[in-house]
Amino acid sequence: MRNLVLAALLASGPAFAGGIEIDVQGAHTSGTIKIDLLEDVAPNHAARITQLAEEGFYNEVYFHRVIDGFMAQTGDGEFGKVGGAVERAGTGGSSYDDLGAEFSDVPFERGVVGMARSQNPDSANSQFFIMFAEGAFLNGQYTVVGRVTEGLEVLDNIKRGDSSTLRITGEPDKMVAVRVTE
Repeated sequence: MRNLVLAALLASGPAFAGGIEIDVQGAHTSGTIKIDLLEDVAPNHAARITQLAEEGFYNEVYFHRVIDGFMAQTGDGEFGKVGGAVERAGTGGSSYDDLGAEFSDVPFERGVVGMARSQNPDSANSQFFIMFAEGAFLNGQYTVVGRVTEGLEVLDNIKRGDSSTLRITGEPDKMVAVRVTE
């Protein structure tokens, strides 16, 4: 099945480089989300996610912002780690410099992975988000860095944030381990 999915994506869109596997655990879900990184669309961002995954930066990091019908955001290894300053999750990054935008014509659809940033388009660092549904308003405004190829059912069950604050109450679901794949 994976080969059929990859063949269809390769025929219809950008070429794939390596990817990552995210082991997710929490009160609401557990399982693995597999993501192919789009190296030809966003080479610097794909390289950054790969580097941080290899370094273990993403292990034990919470999904700190999860909006029903929109996206699940994670990747703040500075403040969003288990045992960290979780109330500040979403404001941190890695020790590396921010990245310049790599906008493309790849649309934000269900399962697309984008890089989180501040108001400055050149401020992406380590955080990323995975789309629950289409978000055409993001097209050309945020860097697309990958696509989920397996595990959308795991994504769909990640604990949502409070609709008024957009923050997770209680213990958020987390990325237990993130591994680089070929």
